Amino acid sequence: MLEEVERWLAGRSWSAADRPLDQLLAAKGRTGQTVSVVLPALDEEATVGTIVEIIRRDLMSDAMPLVDELIVVDSGSTDRTSEVAAAAGARVVHRDAILPRLATVPGKGEVLWRSLLATSGDIVCFVDADLREFSADFVSGIVGPLLTDPQVQFVKAMYDRPLGEEAGGAKAGQGGRVTELVARPLLNLHWPQLAGFVQPLGGEYAARRSLLERLPFPVGYGVELGLLVDALHTVGLDALAQVDVGVRRHRHQDGQALGRMAAAIYRTAQLRLARGHLVRPRLTQFDRGEEGGFVPRTTAVDTEERPPMRGIPEYAERRAA
Repeated sequence: MLEEVERWLAGRSWSAADRPLDQLLAAKGRTGQTVSVVLPALDEEATVGTIVEIIRRDLMSDAMPLVDELIVVDSGSTDRTSEVAAAAGARVVHRDAILPRLATVPGKGEVLWRSLLATSGDIVCFVDADLREFSADFVSGIVGPLLTDPQVQFVKAMYDRPLGEEAGGAKAGQGGRVTELVARPLLNLHWPQLAGFVQPLGGEYAARRSLLERLPFPVGYGVELGLLVDALHTVGLDALAQVDVGVRRHRHQDGQALGRMAAAIYRTAQLRLARGHLVRPRLTQFDRGEEGGFVPRTTAVDTEERPPMRGIPEYAERRAA
């Protein structure tokens, strides 16, 4: 590990407990910063309501108004995600209703990019909507450094990721398989300054709007790696940080979904290593056929990226208003 990374780990890695809520609220009052929380959601009716309720109860009360805005962006759910989120107290916006002149494409990064136009906070915090046993620390922990340290620009959550549905039978530290098999080797080999991030692909992170609006957003699974790498090149390692928020439990993907995720992440890294014309890649996977043998199934790998939001006319008009 680089000496620079060792110094960064000592000075830019914290626990959520290091910044109590009253300290964060005081800092928010001094600086006048506002906080938006965004939950990208696709068929998450089982979990999104509880997450919204906890954020509203613990971080949006009269006694603790840490979060100013809580938005669920529904990217085309076929279940009751929108209804459940709205009933719990979130403002629900459909992905297609944000910047409607641009046709939407599938992918989490697309939703996060569009959410910048639907929010107003100086600090934007992203939280996945499939988390179970959710704690408000996932939000307060990662916005804390941004509220209290003007040098910090981008903060990732770090946590244990047990592999398994039940707490008693889960295997500690064995979740995040794409992180260990794809993302961590890529970062260590090509961006060793980022080797200190415990969960580089985690979906819980917060950043200053002034940074996010300058970054391109890969539309699919590569968004977390792309934002992290681009943030490093834009503001430098010392402006990045991570906060321990405990344990993250969520729905795990099957092996083929992980394969598609890995391909998109590799492609995102490839684009950043060699900007220029590259053949649009495709990934072939195999299913067992009904009559025996294996049936190939080929899908396109997410490669499209949305440009920095500050170059979008509607965004510039909204910010100027």
